[in-house]
Amino acid sequence: MKRLILAAVAALAFTGAAQAQQTLAAVKARGTLICGVSQGFAGFSAPDSRGEYRGLDVDYCRAVAAAVLGDASKVRYVPLTAQARFTALQGGEIDVLFRNSTQTYSRATGLGLAQGPVNFYDGQGFAVRRDANVRNVAGLDGATICVAQGTTHELNLGDTFRSRNLKFSPVVFERIDTMYEAFYAGRCDAMTQDASALAGALVSARNPAAYMVLPETISKEPLGPFTRNGDVQWTNTIAWIHNALVEAEEYGVTQANAQAQAAGTNPTIQRLLGATGEFGKTLGLDNAWALHAIRAVGNYGEIFERNVGQGSPLKLARGLNGLWNHGGLMYAIPFR
Repeated sequence: MKRLILAAVAALAFTGAAQAQQTLAAVKARGTLICGVSQGFAGFSAPDSRGEYRGLDVDYCRAVAAAVLGDASKVRYVPLTAQARFTALQGGEIDVLFRNSTQTYSRATGLGLAQGPVNFYDGQGFAVRRDANVRNVAGLDGATICVAQGTTHELNLGDTFRSRNLKFSPVVFERIDTMYEAFYAGRCDAMTQDASALAGALVSARNPAAYMVLPETISKEPLGPFTRNGDVQWTNTIAWIHNALVEAEEYGVTQANAQAQAAGTNPTIQRLLGATGEFGKTLGLDNAWALHAIRAVGNYGEIFERNVGQGSPLKLARGLNGLWNHGGLMYAIPFR
């Protein structure tokens, strides 16, 4: 009996690995990328007034569709709660998860999922009412704090307050929109989340001037995509699309000039855009996959500025998300 059970487990593992290896082929055959996103984080993934998804994470979904399918519009967005996001990916309901998800040790080793490159460096912060006269985390001693269930924020909140001998009462929510409503209705003294997400939430509030995000953060929140384990080709594809967007910014390749740059003489740009070399073959893509992605959404800097930077309502500074040669942490693996 024990041998039969072990054989069954092995068979299931083999079947799962075989299915995982087929993601790229499945996306091509389907003609549509199925992308897991949030249920509504301004600046990252949220439907606009016409119901079309916009945001940094959305642009990454579009970049993948452009690189793989040659058409950035070939995406079906699946809005997921924090609790459901990883299960949806594990179960094959989505092809890739771009849902401002923090990369951690436990998620890397315990979910059967692969973490992609960091596409946004963030930190956990707190939103409060301005008239509460709270200026730092210490001022939240004894506060009631809204937090989303199934997030790293729950753990960080408890760890931080216990380590500082601060008391708090958590109010936990499954849905982000419900948490926002509760905070604005005064059910919580503060709300905690990634600082960038808080900035987006307050921009959308009925009276944004009544609230503020505290300048202090309590954690490192490296955000990035997730794919299924066992599918090296697909995981590599997602990673190299990110590298291409960052490399494009470093070399001045933009959405507007990418086609012209492909005909230039810079050897690095020529390799990046598929004018020379065979950098598409090993991924199973057209050699101009990076050119397709950049022409669809622009380089990393363009994506950042449009969605969360100075060209957006959030007006976030580049900070750690700046290029490595401008004091930031964004660094592309070389195309050679």
